[in-house]
Amino acid sequence: MFFYAYMLKSIDSGFSKTYVGYTKDIKSRLNKHNNNKGARSTKGHKWILIYKKRFKTKSEAMSFEYKLKKNRKQRKLILQNFNK
Repeated sequence: MFFYAYMLKSIDSGFSKTYVGYTKDIKSRLNKHNNNKGARSTKGHKWILIYKKRFKTKSEAMSFEYKLKKNRKQRKLILQNFNK
């Protein structure tokens, strides 16, 4: 089993936001975010997966998620690369 750190981008018109999280099941987690059962900050919006990174342990995924949340430059770079 693997764990993932991931980044989502909102697809609502007029609303541009990203969200960073970790999970062991990306498809299920994205589905929860899009059905208002994910994190509070993602409710009411539709999301697409724009980045994921796989890890062998939960602690590695959580550590990377924390770093990615704090590093706005890296998140902006991921977003720019996705939009190309």
